[in-house]
Amino acid sequence: MLLNRHIVLGVCGGIACYKAVDLASKLQQAGAKVDVIMTEHAEEFVRPLTFSTMSHRPVYSDLWEPSGEAAETHIKLAEEADILAIVPATAQTIAKLAHGFTDNMLTTVALATQAPLLLAPAMYKDMYTHPATQANLEVLRQRGAYIVEPAVGLLASGAVGPGRLPDTDLLMGAIRLTLGRRSGDLAGRRVIVTAGGTQEPIDPVRYVGNHSSGKMGYAIATEARDRGADVVLVTGPVSLPAPYGVDLIRVETASQMRDAVMATVHDADALVMSAAVADFRPAHPSPQKIKKHAGEHLAITPPGQQGQATPDADTSGGGFSIHLVRNPDILAELASLQAAQPRSNAGEQPRPRRLVRVGFAAETENVISNARDKLVRKRLDLLVANDVMRSDSGFGADTNKVYFFHADGSMEDLPVMPKAGVAAAIWDRVISLLA
Repeated sequence: MLLNRHIVLGVCGGIACYKAVDLASKLQQAGAKVDVIMTEHAEEFVRPLTFSTMSHRPVYSDLWEPSGEAAETHIKLAEEADILAIVPATAQTIAKLAHGFTDNMLTTVALATQAPLLLAPAMYKDMYTHPATQANLEVLRQRGAYIVEPAVGLLASGAVGPGRLPDTDLLMGAIRLTLGRRSGDLAGRRVIVTAGGTQEPIDPVRYVGNHSSGKMGYAIATEARDRGADVVLVTGPVSLPAPYGVDLIRVETASQMRDAVMATVHDADALVMSAAVADFRPAHPSPQKIKKHAGEHLAITPPGQQGQATPDADTSGGGFSIHLVRNPDILAELASLQAAQPRSNAGEQPRPRRLVRVGFAAETENVISNARDKLVRKRLDLLVANDVMRSDSGFGADTNKVYFFHADGSMEDLPVMPKAGVAAAIWDRVISLLA
């Protein structure tokens, strides 16, 4: 997404500008061409040599240098930029941009460029919340600027409040999102992604679950965001940070995931069900923790006695048994709903766009035959299957070895690759289906 993209990074004079050094480095490592423009006061905090070392390119700052080359340079930077990201953006620069002032290299490039403008404000909390700053930000927002809200926390002054520059990973996500919305191949599309495993309660302490880490689903959601899509991520319990710029819905059970998908999918273009949804759940979870009693074989009570754990006839094992019932099959339900949707008749308003549905099959044996069967049963457009017994493809791994099964019966055997690469391959196929 960032490979060969031309990013002009504006750096203003605030203590947070030291964090922009790491951002410049990460952008360059991601394959972007990074040109840094520093304001005069930014050079009081970080020397230009630091940025040129990280970006491997010259740093620009003086609009009034005697050769006159800067006058040509600011036009070239403005025309070639894919994005102008100002990190950190001080109250002074924000005010200048809102009112069209061009008294330095950065503000001159900002006024001359047609590239999207991203601002990451960072300043003392009362400066940020001041009505003048907020009004200036609103003016820029209405003109199309993307504002990365500052973090709340301990500031350089020792005060606590809004005004901290977000971490580099979040800033990278904001830049990717802004670029994707401008020129991504999913721009204007709305997609739903499910991720992680579900947890079906036995009692308030225990649950029936699986080993899904959510890494694949989060990679799919991130890739869709980077391509410009409006992304809803429905996620079971995971230990991963939320991708920046996606609409996150947290659920625990399969029923909750079903409800979240059904509530959001009505105007979506694509659904990618990468979550490991539990097929079964305890029929009657106990409202209180089930206690361990030596010598008793416990069972969760049947209907009519719901809510207590009672001894079973077999008291020799010292364990307890659970009666499981089926969970809703989200993909099968959607297939039935879509099949039942009537076609448009002549003169009628066109029906909503057909939902492209992608499923996953985590198998431990007979991967190909089981995957083909699931593809047909759930009437999917694409099914992604993998063998979770492999060390390079199982739950929690950073790589995946997958097969793609298409509705026309064809199969693709993909090599082992990072999960981000698998996500990119999935969206490549979905884009073809959308077209």
